[in-house]
Amino acid sequence: MSARERILDAAAEVMREHGVAHATTKQIARAAGYSEALLYKHFRDKEEILLFVLRERMPAFPGAAVPGEATVEANLVALAHGALRFYRDAFPMMASMVAQPRLMAAAREALGRYGAGPRHPVSVLAAYLRAERERGRVAAGADPDAVAALLMGGCFQQGFLHYFDQEPDVPEAVAVTLVSGVLPALGLDAPEAAAP
Repeated sequence: MSARERILDAAAEVMREHGVAHATTKQIARAAGYSEALLYKHFRDKEEILLFVLRERMPAFPGAAVPGEATVEANLVALAHGALRFYRDAFPMMASMVAQPRLMAAAREALGRYGAGPRHPVSVLAAYLRAERERGRVAAGADPDAVAALLMGGCFQQGFLHYFDQEPDVPEAVAVTLVSGVLPALGLDAPEAAAP
């Protein structure tokens, strides 16, 4: 395993245990078995380490589906299920950062430099829904921004509840239920027997 991989594994562990706000590069280096100086040969700062932990050590946050492929419902379920799993696993890392305004401001600035942040998934989903609307697979009067915000907001909330309840994963049925709730806003029929 490369030094970079060991650093990311250690960083994920330290950030889950202590939260992003309380994790230090010194702790990460110690957990990886390296010097702090070696961390900076692979990463610019703690925020970049966090970004790569989120990208490479968390359940994949799926990108937008390809417009016109599969069904809109299937694409939304896949995206929602990935988002649910990502949010469930991200909470222990992010909770301490959110509680401290100074750290939150620093994270906002750092993630912005890397084109990342919590608005990104909503924007990507809204762009996908606009493309599907242009293809006629979503109703002409649908509001992609509102639907994207509702679906990602539901995923965020359900991810937190599964973390809070110490559930190891989020079943796909939760994604199906959330998607079923937004399908009518897209002019699509909700499935007859949506999961409870």
